[in-house]
Parts: sequence; C-alpha cells; structure tokens
Amino acid sequence: MLKQDKRQNITTKLFLFGTLIFLVLSSVHSSREKFVKIFLPNGTSITAELAITEAERQRGLMFREALLPDQGMLFVFEEEDIYYIWMKNMKFSIDILWLDKEKRIVHIEKKVPSCKKEPCPSYYSKTPSMYVLELRAGSAEENKLKLHDRLDFILPIKSQIR
Repeated sequence: MLKQDKRQNITTKLFLFGTLIFLVLSSVHSSREKFVKIFLPNGTSITAELAITEAERQRGLMFREALLPDQGMLFVFEEEDIYYIWMKNMKFSIDILWLDKEKRIVHIEKKVPSCKKEPCPSYYSKTPSMYVLELRAGSAEENKLKLHDRLDFILPIKSQIR
C-alpha cells in the first residue's frame, strides 16, 4: 500500500511538473508570436508588435507613451485594400508605411502628428496594401526608405491570415 501511494504521489508530481513546463513554454511561444522582426533594405531590423485582430488594429498605438528607434507596429490585413489610419489618442508622431502583398512600400506618410482635437484626419494609400507599418517619426528618413523598397519579415504561422 505504501509503495502504491509513493508511486501515485510521484506520478502526480511528474504530471503537475509536465503541465507547468507546457504552460510556460506555451506562454513564451504565444508572446513571441505577437512580435515580428522586420528587416529594412539597409540591414536595420525593427521589432514590430503585430496587430492582427480587428480590436488590435483599432487600438494600434493609442495611449502609448513612445516608440523606441527599433520598435514599430505591423498591421496585418486579410487582403490588399485601401486602409485608413488615424492618430486618435496618440501621444507622439509616427511614420506610416503601407506595404503591398509582396511587402513593397506603396505609400509613405512621414512625421504624422498626433491628433490634438476631433475630427482627426485619416491617412491612407491610394494603392491597395496588405500591411501597414507604424514607426517612430523620422525612421523612414533615417533609414532612407522609399517607394518600392521591399521589407523582409516572416509572420508566425498563426498570424498569416490568407
């Protein structure tokens, strides 16, 4: 009876330990999937937070205090279309890049100011895009980004909406 209790106790502990490891690894994996490394043509890399769901895209960078030079936000859409961006509840200026499905820049808005009072203006590309990348104001100039430049990134599998 004592040996069976000991075995059951060890089995229970191993199960709990395995469950704990699984949960830790799952949370690390899923938090990594919220970010993507974007490589610019000049070799600079940006760590961009992904905005994939409608709620994430609507919130964007609202209420954030700042972006570091190597940070951004990548809005991922299901198909190429005309997408509008506004600066409501933003606390700082940004550069906005619209990218087509080939990840080529189709439009750039530089140093877009935060919206001080409503109605807030909307910014958009006349050329359909699939991604919109928001960067710290001045990043497009600093990195000499221009129309038709291709950015490189690989979306996590769960993020690839197609």
